[in-house]
Amino acid sequence: MPVSSRWLWIAAVLVLGGFLYVLHPILSPFLMGILIAYLGDPLVDRLERLKLSRTWGVIVVFGLFTLLMALALLVLIPMLGKQLVRLYELLPQMLDWAQNQALPWVQVKLGLNEGFWRFDELKKALSGHLGQTTDIAGLVLSQVTASSLALVAWVANLLLIPVVSFYLMRDWDLLVSKLRGLVPRDNEGVVVKLVGECHEVLGAFLRGQLLVMLALGAMYAVGLMAIGLELGLLIGLLAGLASIVPYLGVVVGIGSALLAGLFQFGGDPYPLLMIAGVFVVGQLLEGMLLTPLLVGDRIGLHPVAVIFAIMAGGQLFGFTGILVALPVAAVIMVLLRHVHELYKQSDAYAGQAPVQPKPGRKAR
Repeated sequence: MPVSSRWLWIAAVLVLGGFLYVLHPILSPFLMGILIAYLGDPLVDRLERLKLSRTWGVIVVFGLFTLLMALALLVLIPMLGKQLVRLYELLPQMLDWAQNQALPWVQVKLGLNEGFWRFDELKKALSGHLGQTTDIAGLVLSQVTASSLALVAWVANLLLIPVVSFYLMRDWDLLVSKLRGLVPRDNEGVVVKLVGECHEVLGAFLRGQLLVMLALGAMYAVGLMAIGLELGLLIGLLAGLASIVPYLGVVVGIGSALLAGLFQFGGDPYPLLMIAGVFVVGQLLEGMLLTPLLVGDRIGLHPVAVIFAIMAGGQLFGFTGILVALPVAAVIMVLLRHVHELYKQSDAYAGQAPVQPKPGRKAR
């Protein structure tokens, strides 16, 4: 590629990056629409292979997504709301239990000074807020409706997501073809190879890892609720969401579940062992069945890289940054892998090794 063309591409990328940075507050519904379209495109392609038109395939897939969301809103959200209210009510009691039972036991076992922990101020603050309201949904609604303009913008963004995702899903293959047609002919092979690797990584992560998260969240929630843990649904779903980072879900889940179990069941060891058993079974199923079947070994994103990408995206661009953090990290990883291969083939890596004389007869 000529030097002038290379600088032109670099300038175009910088301008595009600055443009997206300025517009990032309004990008969330479009990014959500792109994500839904990307996840639904393989299903639409399968329906097309079954002789269904592209538009009807999109309608079927979109209807399936809508049905799942409706079931979640009708069944899951009310149950989660009740558990959140219950957690809000139990917080002062849990602090009393921690201060009067759990922490004194830890203090004796570790030989710490008396009165090392002070929860009086925190308990007073929580009790004051609890006395004001226990309706969490009402509190959130009051904050959202504080500004009518903000409420209108929020509703508009929410309604924009299905519209954007429908049209993108319908025209996905056409858009991909047009973008491929814009690639310079001399670099088409390299670009197609890199995009294919990015697609493989993103597909494995977004489709596979999301299914693993949903499966683990459902298993944890059902198992903890079967044991009788009051906050089982909330803790199980939280552990499933935290499973986006390998091993983080089981650490968060078993830690919070055992604490809730100690508060609810006291010193009875059997419920605590059953709680631990739920997470052990979940990890065994994840390692032997879910991850090999749904994800495979194609992701290649290190857990530390996942954590850093999510935190960096949230710090730089808020919720929009969280949405794009993992896809951008996957693309950067593929590009760095390609740069590493070029470096291994370059003279800078090989260096200039001294020429060794070939074995043979000595010159006379």
